[in-house]
Amino acid sequence: MFSPEGPTLRELAVQALSSVERGYDLLAPKFDHTPYRTPDRLLDAVAHTLEPMGPFAAGLDLCCGTGAGVDVLARVCQERVTGVDFSAGMLQVARARTLPPAPAVSWVRADARALPFGPAFDLVVSFGAFGHFLPRELPGLFGRVRSVLRPGGCFAFPVVAPPRPGSAGYWTLLGFDAAMRVRNALWRPPFVMYYRTFRLGDVGRALSRAGFRADLHALPEFGRRPDGSPRVRLVVARRLGQAALSRPPAG
Repeated sequence: MFSPEGPTLRELAVQALSSVERGYDLLAPKFDHTPYRTPDRLLDAVAHTLEPMGPFAAGLDLCCGTGAGVDVLARVCQERVTGVDFSAGMLQVARARTLPPAPAVSWVRADARALPFGPAFDLVVSFGAFGHFLPRELPGLFGRVRSVLRPGGCFAFPVVAPPRPGSAGYWTLLGFDAAMRVRNALWRPPFVMYYRTFRLGDVGRALSRAGFRADLHALPEFGRRPDGSPRVRLVVARRLGQAALSRPPAG
């Protein structure tokens, strides 16, 4: 799973016994050599899907890590791109990246649950970060994203279809989440990283409550499951205006 440049088992163990923030500070120099880094294939597919919806003016990469998602925003945003993460170590690696000549890119250290921005963005993206938030935190997180979007702005993130119950992937994810729950029951500070897969229905309802209208876009590059459903979808949630939120339901 790891290249020779990646972390050792000892380094991973030290990270897992740290807080989330400290753990990522430690992992940051080798993060791009782990499976945790979003694959370029997925980044390219998301950019390809977003391009016809733009161009956008300003974009935000939520929980940007070492900055891989900023490359997606640079393809679809014209004026400026911002990456935000709470790990100083990850941002240090991001700042050392080779960036495109335009648009302007900046990096901000902040917690995604308390974003230090007003409604300044037209597009927010996020890749692989939601496993670091407990389910009860997601409605508040989505509300914070809405607060930094301009009217009509979009919030986009890919969602992978859950593995078939009983499959090797299913038991692997279940085992990992169980191990993390045991670790957090026995050790402090907690390390919140659960690889449970979102249920699209739950995500849609949480986005709706936060003031979004969500659409799903299949990413054909990843094919379909035996039942015909896409293996990977891009959720594109558009920020509703206050009038739409205040309108009583039909009927």
